Amino acid sequence: MEKGQKHMEGTYKHSYKAGENLPNALSVYNVGHQKCEAGYQWGPGVRNHYCIHHIISGSGYYEVNEEIYHLTAGDTFILYPDTEVKYYADMENPWEYAWVGFFGTDADSLIRATDFSKKYPLILKGILPKRMIQKQLETIYDLKGNDYESAVAMTGALYTLMSVFMHYAVQKETVKDSHMVYVEKACAYINTNYSYPITIEDVASYVGISRSHLFRSFQMYQQQSPKEYLTDFRIKKARHLLRETGLSVAAIAYSVGFENNLYFSKAFKSRMNMSPSEYRKKQMDIQNVSSVTTQKREPSHVLTDFAVNAKSYAELLQADANPVKD
Repeated sequence: MEKGQKHMEGTYKHSYKAGENLPNALSVYNVGHQKCEAGYQWGPGVRNHYCIHHIISGSGYYEVNEEIYHLTAGDTFILYPDTEVKYYADMENPWEYAWVGFFGTDADSLIRATDFSKKYPLILKGILPKRMIQKQLETIYDLKGNDYESAVAMTGALYTLMSVFMHYAVQKETVKDSHMVYVEKACAYINTNYSYPITIEDVASYVGISRSHLFRSFQMYQQQSPKEYLTDFRIKKARHLLRETGLSVAAIAYSVGFENNLYFSKAFKSRMNMSPSEYRKKQMDIQNVSSVTTQKREPSHVLTDFAVNAKSYAELLQADANPVKD
């Protein structure tokens, strides 16, 4: 969806937000170009995707991690997902910038290969060829469109942009760090596709390495195998569905990627020391205890109800101490 907005005289905003059916590995979420009015501000707020801003002219301020950065033409800053930020234009010389927002299973590893970091989410002027960055952002915007072909073309231009950031990175990734990149990419793929009957071969193929190589990388950084991570992640999601929905155990099994209900129950019990049905019942007991304590009842009745459920409460707390974390 394309938007063109006119603001005060001499200011403007042109933006495009992509639709659905986007590539999973890397997708442009939005892209645009804005000349801001004095003091124009976004935030405080949180994005659910990465967003790179390149300053073309003027100046402004970026607040993140309790730091305030004064930025000018040629500087570039990034917004990380789930990180609270605020940025605003200078009152005397408001900035003009171009931006691109994106997400996908490749996004984390691509950003790791640049000079951006959560601790210092900036690349200052003099390091990057600013005209090249601006031109590539313009190319992404020019390729916009609602069809899948346009989405792929925009993604291709975004990969090219990221290659520029990678080429001029001062801190190059080490060979050892490549193992971490493989794990991050595999985890992102699993986190997105766990509800489908994916296999470790599928994960390794997506990452672009052999199954044995993926196994070694997981052992190095996760202290578990890829299969264990996949199963643990599915069990975590199953626990949420058991607590928060009325779906049958069989439906939950299929919802989290288990094609065999019996295998799901066996995997669940091996990690939680109870069956899915027992887990749900004990969770309901916890909720009953909570509801009792909020009602106006005689103290003796509350103590009696709590005593009846105390054992279930303790057992569930012990089960939730399991390494399969929410």
